[in-house]
Amino acid sequence: MRGMGNMQGMMKQMQKMQKEMGSAQEALNQKEFTGVASGDLVSIVMTGDKKVKDVVIKPEAVDPDDIEMLQDLILMATNDVLAKIEVETQSTMGKFTKGIPGL
Repeated sequence: MRGMGNMQGMMKQMQKMQKEMGSAQEALNQKEFTGVASGDLVSIVMTGDKKVKDVVIKPEAVDPDDIEMLQDLILMATNDVLAKIEVETQSTMGKFTKGIPGL
């Protein structure tokens, strides 16, 4: 019957970790990240759950004869903010999965 005590302790630890993970994920989802391109000509703000909150395009980034450049700046800012979110997600959530096989 000693094994049952260990099992209950493990279950309590798992429930505690699950609650902490949920709290960490919620905090991450609420956090705002900013991605920029070409000296802040374009900036994009997203939340940790990858919802766009704001897009700012400075007037000097708009050249009607070079729409492709503006598109590239938007892509660069978007990829920048997504990379920042990914790094923060790995840093925040990775501590919960460290050492668990297959994760």
